[in-house]
Amino acid sequence: MEMVLDVIYDTLIDSFRILPFLFLAYLAMECLEHWTGGRMQEIVRRSGKAGPAIGGLLGIFPQCGFSTAAANLYAGRVITLGTLLAVFLSTSDEMLPIMISENAGVSLIAKILLTKVIFAVAVGFLTDLLFFKREEPQIGHFCEKQHCHCEKGIWRSAASHTWKIFLYILLVSLILNYVIAVIGEDRLAALILNRPVLGLFAATFVGMIPNCASSVVLTHLYLEGVLGAGLLLSGLLAGSGVGYLVLFKVNEDKKDNLRIFALLYAVGVAAGAVVEVLGIRF
Repeated sequence: MEMVLDVIYDTLIDSFRILPFLFLAYLAMECLEHWTGGRMQEIVRRSGKAGPAIGGLLGIFPQCGFSTAAANLYAGRVITLGTLLAVFLSTSDEMLPIMISENAGVSLIAKILLTKVIFAVAVGFLTDLLFFKREEPQIGHFCEKQHCHCEKGIWRSAASHTWKIFLYILLVSLILNYVIAVIGEDRLAALILNRPVLGLFAATFVGMIPNCASSVVLTHLYLEGVLGAGLLLSGLLAGSGVGYLVLFKVNEDKKDNLRIFALLYAVGVAAGAVVEVLGIRF
């Protein structure tokens, strides 16, 4: 019973942390829908070329709010695929606060964050270069799909969107937290240890679990000297908090969601391998 109560408490805390970011994301989309015309939409579409750089920098903040916002904006085709990937790759979830609390040092933290941003921005621009599609924002269509009541005002409509997605995140996170609690973080860590080659694939897999436990495990193992820089980077790059959950919920194209998931996994493994081969140390 104590474990169940702890799981419920942690899930509520983590879910409520992203609530303001969800609401702001939907409010921004409602503003674009109701207050802008074709000219502003054209500006938004053209500004997408610089999106990966902006997304990569915003993603380093220690929470998954930006990843959830990015997932919603991508579903509305307000931002490009490259921008979405840049945000997902640069997001570090709980890595930053843990390192600060462990007195890891400014230099170490800066090197890790800078490396993540470089990979995130590079992958984002490369993705847009290879796969960029000129699409008009689909915010109106997204609004209709969610069956909201836009005629009652943007605030109420944004709140309606936020509430539906929040309940979805809360339910899925509760299930994941319980499963992780039953398995144990020690067993989760054991998937990575003593596996030179498979460790990269395992670390990336652990990082992609949409739960803060993944970044907590990876960061602690690195600070204890168990993981190398490559394994840490592969897991942290692939992780994006609950951004995946929101993407699979709001983006209609399920094949597109799976491609994004596969791309992020491939980037995590490849980036970790590059760091290991080059012998890079933070």
